[in-house]
Amino acid sequence: MVNQTLYEAVGGEPTLQRVHKIFYDKVYAHPWLGKFFAGHDQTAIEGRQTSFMGEKMGGPKYLGKPLRQVHEHMYVTPELSDLRHELLAQSLVEAGISSSLAERWLKIDAAFMKQVTKPSLESFYRDYHFAYKRRIIHPEPPSVTD
Repeated sequence: MVNQTLYEAVGGEPTLQRVHKIFYDKVYAHPWLGKFFAGHDQTAIEGRQTSFMGEKMGGPKYLGKPLRQVHEHMYVTPELSDLRHELLAQSLVEAGISSSLAERWLKIDAAFMKQVTKPSLESFYRDYHFAYKRRIIHPEPPSVTD
């Protein structure tokens, strides 16, 4: 198909679900990234990510909250963003996504991560406007002994 969307090319929702299950298994198990998801249902997070990325790849409309709103209370460092990107890349390989489709997927994902990554703790505090939300700050990776 000449005008096939990325959503169609990867196999639609079932493929996104499979990739996000692999990916969030890695994220939740990670000693640093996992801290950001403590107390949050993994299946629900996977579903929202599948819906969000599905729309961005040309699939059905995402009906969730805007990306910035969901992440505004999280201090996402460039190092966290890079780590997340690497885990997603690994997940795409494990799910059997071709390198050309994975490259397109990762490019879309990286563009959206720019919206939630903060270059410094000072910029996070400057841009954070909701006193009633609990800030999530884990600026340093845990040591090997944590």
